[in-house]
Amino acid sequence: MKSKHIGLNTVCTHVGEVPDQQFKGAISPIYLSSSYEFMDVDVKRYPRYFNTPNQEYLAKKIAALEHTETAMIFGSGMAAISHMFLAFLKSGDHIVVQNTLYGGTTNFIREEFPKLNIEFTFTNGYKVEDFEAAIQPNTKLIHIETPSNPLLTITDIKAIATLAQQKSIVTSIDNTFASPVNQNPADFGIDLIMHSATKYFGGHSDICAGAVAGSKNHMDKIWNVSKNYGGSLSDFTVWMLERSMKTMGLRVKAQTKNAMKLAKWLNKQSFVKQVYYPGLKTHPEHQLATEQMKGFGAMLSFELTDSIDSNQFMKQLQLIKASMSLAGIESTMLSPAQTSHSLLTAEQREAVGITDGLIRFSVGIEDVKDLKTDILQAIQNL
Repeated sequence: MKSKHIGLNTVCTHVGEVPDQQFKGAISPIYLSSSYEFMDVDVKRYPRYFNTPNQEYLAKKIAALEHTETAMIFGSGMAAISHMFLAFLKSGDHIVVQNTLYGGTTNFIREEFPKLNIEFTFTNGYKVEDFEAAIQPNTKLIHIETPSNPLLTITDIKAIATLAQQKSIVTSIDNTFASPVNQNPADFGIDLIMHSATKYFGGHSDICAGAVAGSKNHMDKIWNVSKNYGGSLSDFTVWMLERSMKTMGLRVKAQTKNAMKLAKWLNKQSFVKQVYYPGLKTHPEHQLATEQMKGFGAMLSFELTDSIDSNQFMKQLQLIKASMSLAGIESTMLSPAQTSHSLLTAEQREAVGITDGLIRFSVGIEDVKDLKTDILQAIQNL
């Protein structure tokens, strides 16, 4: 059965399973060998070549979910995005980058690209006109992130893909916040889709991984670079990730439903100054999000009123964890200024609208009423 003809949860559950030919087990066996035969075999397998049995089959699941020909799994999200960039950029090339990005990506570009003589331009905004204005004769790649981390801005995926195609420029997207459950950029013409697989792919806050999906031609270029940098993932972790992804459709849909309810509720609270969530009709790109997303995601951000110290608020939480990272089944909150975007200067954060009082809320699968109760008691105990 071809993956494009079956449902999301069926893809999550069955595509990419490693066949247990010997014992016919119901789940994928783990192949932990770091050394395989090289004579009289169809595939010469080696962990650093991203082609051990568990690596190979998990890539099939990711590709099926992102509607691409193939995919690769890496040791972290930063390994995935850095290898992707380096496969398509060399000395003298130029990349156009969305100005509202994950802080780690921005820091990588600012610190590493000058060493490699790779030119870059951060857009002045996230409209297609901003990207077009930043394109130069040596532009080889356009990179976007939508919804963005942490302000949930929405970029027009199809418009960016069309612009790039007209100018023969490769496009890439960080699809971590949406996940393939809520958004499939390849359907709108984006060439390369990357994820911090630590997040919704793993979903249980116990895995660190990254992924890139795309056409075979594009992925061959990434593989050719990646085999030299050694960013592969251990097969035990690959096996854990494949197991976790079986429930991704169920988890993300439940989290997305919770996030919508909480965003609407927070938007009505007197202690909240502003809520950032594309599912709200007040969000400036709500209509665009409706057109290119199947769900609005489980991430939101909000700012408390000026009289409330956000750090003290988070310290009072009892159920919601004040914790790094995101996308686990448990709800978490953090300060982007102190965590995901701490590598940026205060001026750089201010330029993209990240205040010290901004709180990023990763919504889990708990009962919404319990999450509301926790937020209210935290406010009352300040």
